[in-house]
Amino acid sequence: MLAIILRNGTKTHSALELGDDLLQSYHSFSNLSTAALHDLKKVNGIKEAKALQLMACFEINRRLSLERTRESRLMNHPKEFVTWLNQEIGNQMQEHFLVVFLDTKNIMMEYKTIFIGTINMSLIHPREIYKEALHIGCAKIICVHNHPSGDVNASREDIMITKRLQEVGEIVGIPLLDHIIVGKNNYFSLRERQLID
Repeated sequence: MLAIILRNGTKTHSALELGDDLLQSYHSFSNLSTAALHDLKKVNGIKEAKALQLMACFEINRRLSLERTRESRLMNHPKEFVTWLNQEIGNQMQEHFLVVFLDTKNIMMEYKTIFIGTINMSLIHPREIYKEALHIGCAKIICVHNHPSGDVNASREDIMITKRLQEVGEIVGIPLLDHIIVGKNNYFSLRERQLID
């Protein structure tokens, strides 16, 4: 597939060999999909035009996934939702805390990255999350963050943050449906593990 996108290689490498070199450099399509323009150009045989073509293909894929997610009832299609979440933040090198705002039918109204950096109790302010939820006028929320290490198991702090968000959600009447941790095409749902009431 990469060879088709690249169309041609170099004097010493065919398009297939160039595609193999790219995958070996990045170890997976997931890592390749988040590569920056200047990093792609460091690979021998990848100039700006080819790097932009690759980035455009990955961006189209992300947008298709988002469209499917926006059109579905998220709790009824968890696989599509988690696939999109992993494309959106699962391969980021820093932690991202994203909130998905839902209507009464569990259809996405909006989503927003609220925090970037090391996620801890002092950074996650329910006030900021629910201020945005009230502004959007949503009925429910799902919180998501990534673990750059790829280990998606919930930490004690993740569970504490979730309980705090759930309590505030009950007070303001906008329940927290789930808190999902993503990374390296894997996920951990605190609701599925019965860590959310």
